Amino acid sequence: MKNDKILLNHGSGGKMTHELISSLFVKYFDNEILQNQTDSAILTVDTDLLAFTTDSYVVDPIFFPGGNIGKLAVCGTVNDLAVSGAKPVYLSCGFIIEEGLLLSELETIVKSMAEEAKKANVKIVTGDTKVVDKGKCDKIFVNTSGIGLLEDKRKKISFGNNIKAGDKIIINGTIGDHGTAILCARNSIEYTNSVLSDCAPLNKIIAKVLAKSDKIKFMRDATRGGLATVLCELAEKHNLGIELTEDLIPVQESVRGLCEIFGFDPLYMANEGKVVMIVGKDDAEKVLGILNTDELGKNAVIIGEITGSNKGMVVMNTGIGGKRIIDMLAGEQLPRIC
Repeated sequence: MKNDKILLNHGSGGKMTHELISSLFVKYFDNEILQNQTDSAILTVDTDLLAFTTDSYVVDPIFFPGGNIGKLAVCGTVNDLAVSGAKPVYLSCGFIIEEGLLLSELETIVKSMAEEAKKANVKIVTGDTKVVDKGKCDKIFVNTSGIGLLEDKRKKISFGNNIKAGDKIIINGTIGDHGTAILCARNSIEYTNSVLSDCAPLNKIIAKVLAKSDKIKFMRDATRGGLATVLCELAEKHNLGIELTEDLIPVQESVRGLCEIFGFDPLYMANEGKVVMIVGKDDAEKVLGILNTDELGKNAVIIGEITGSNKGMVVMNTGIGGKRIIDMLAGEQLPRIC
């Protein structure tokens, strides 16, 4: 490629567009389906049920400690499928690129998407690229959609209709890492204990759990709005009582310290590599043991349980012996974190 920046002609559909597609996207996303370069990817699936999801990513900045917008896009879509109990298999990606973006930056983003897709064992099979005038987009926006294969016995996980009192609540590690990493990158904060985004594909660790336990009642990835929002939505939708223990919720000291400085609450900070699981009480310790054997679940803990009281509410037993009602976040704590 002769240019070092994205030009409007890269989105014209002509020679420069084809050059960009062949020398960058096809180079890194290469697979037998994408090679056909048809208007629609022709897919073969051996299942009666599919999970389908889509998400758009506008994170600012596009590069942050522990990842970038491309890695985030692949992991986010893979995780949306995985927490539904599905096996992610195919992704699409759409790029809206601002004129003037460095091609080296675009290549880094595309390369990281290919790497994460390989880790998650999924294929990027179709996509689209649009280029807009300088000032009409903030560097680059990415949309990813995903298809996953879903077994009938796991269809109930998305709905959470079988949750009952006594079920345990598990999270696979520390909360607030991604939101705090974005906060530091956006404000050029130099911190002694640097915080990395937890951005990671969770489908393999979730598959390990599903292979050995049929007592997974519900799963959700705690992204925007954090852990608190996931649990508040669950309590409200199903009229459940949820009780948490503050001292059990894992938070890195660096995350806690930065949140205190800026007046944020880690419970509401975004995560991109955390799954919240509701597990039957008889299987909770087994599931915890499975999670703890994996790098992405080594800090997994049981943080609370479903109760028969305080229905529709999330109540936390605080570290000083009191009780605190956890409510839905009223506004945007930190915008453009994904």
